[in-house]
Amino acid sequence: MNVKMICFSAVALSMVAGSALAAASGSGTSALDDPAKMQPFYTDSSMKTMVSKDAFTKAWKALSPEDQKAMMTACADEAKNANAANTHPEFCSSVKENGGSK
Repeated sequence: MNVKMICFSAVALSMVAGSALAAASGSGTSALDDPAKMQPFYTDSSMKTMVSKDAFTKAWKALSPEDQKAMMTACADEAKNANAANTHPEFCSSVKENGGSK
């Protein structure tokens, strides 16, 4: 009976610890991963083709200052950690070119 209780406790503890770790790591999602915020910058629903420079500037100015800052920070993070997994190079270059203008 004690072995069964120890095993059950170990499984329960690992599940709780796993959930806590998943919640902690999940809070760091990028602002660039929010489809609702990113859609105005693309012409298609698959978000592969960027809008024109003028349309990009207009969409950028329509964002709240908090969203602009979050996107600029996410782009800066992508630039620091450049690798094949970075999925927004064209968007981030447009953000940099736009200079975060308001």
